[in-house]
Amino acid sequence: MMMPVPVVSISMYQLAAPASAEIEIKKSRFIALLYPVTSRAEAMAHLARLRAEHPTAVHACWVLMCDGDSGLDDDGEPSGTAARPMYNVLVHKQLFNVLAVVVRYWGGIKLGAGGLTRAYGQAVSDACKEAELVPVEIMHEQRFILGFAHESTFRRYCEQQGAVVLEAEYGEAVTMTVRMKADQATAFCTQAMDLLRGELRVVDEAAT
Repeated sequence: MMMPVPVVSISMYQLAAPASAEIEIKKSRFIALLYPVTSRAEAMAHLARLRAEHPTAVHACWVLMCDGDSGLDDDGEPSGTAARPMYNVLVHKQLFNVLAVVVRYWGGIKLGAGGLTRAYGQAVSDACKEAELVPVEIMHEQRFILGFAHESTFRRYCEQQGAVVLEAEYGEAVTMTVRMKADQATAFCTQAMDLLRGELRVVDEAAT
């Protein structure tokens, strides 16, 4: 099941290193593992290795929160009882670029939907407590349209603000793609408009 990536705020965090925790509830073992990842392929490699390391586990539920390619899987548990509470913990902890996996060993006693939800959420929450978190510097890519006469002025402004011009397209006007820190984007655009006295159009806003 695919999940939309949450809107990334300036206060997001990522893992400095993998982290884990284990809990036991009514003889079922829940082993939570967190991995820093930057792609779905990397996450699936971790998942495949874990399945190989735990061949007798009954479930390996997972949540991937990664820029542009996120998802979750209950792996046979009742829908909404495993991956969703795991996802909710990651969102609450403001974690990004992370794969969370909870490996479950069956203990012979049914926990019910509420018990499962609490168990999977607690396992990930406990793993988060063991994790070292580092702030994510969120970048923002913005396109601007301006006249040729203003290109050099705008480029100098970008350099002064620490922004990077990624691309410039030339047609009837100049279309420039600029990368800047997300927390500076609003002020950057406002000041640029003032600098060029309104001779600037802002298009295609998107956080990256």
